Amino acid sequence: MHRPFLVTMLLALLLGVPSLAAADVLLIERVQASHERPLPRRGSSMAQVEAQFGAPQRKHPPVGGDRPQHPPITRWDYPEFTVYFEHDHVVDAVLNKALPNEMGPRPTHSNP
Repeated sequence: MHRPFLVTMLLALLLGVPSLAAADVLLIERVQASHERPLPRRGSSMAQVEAQFGAPQRKHPPVGGDRPQHPPITRWDYPEFTVYFEHDHVVDAVLNKALPNEMGPRPTHSNP
């Protein structure tokens, strides 16, 4: 374990800030869960993701793309995870929050 993280955790516990410790545990559990559950792989195409995981709850319009340094980024929301595409290939996929007080990506909404 890294020393700064350990010091922060000990101070949080000593000062009575259990929410910091709980948030770190929730984040660690979410990261571990992401290794256990299949998520779209980096480099997969949009067609491959949709074929494997079905249609997303919501497809957000691309942002960026105005310059070569800013390629278009598209986000697809699924109930349990979110996928980010650069052009039409996956650059990242992350699990959504499990609990409201969990630190990490905001939960997706099925509202367009």
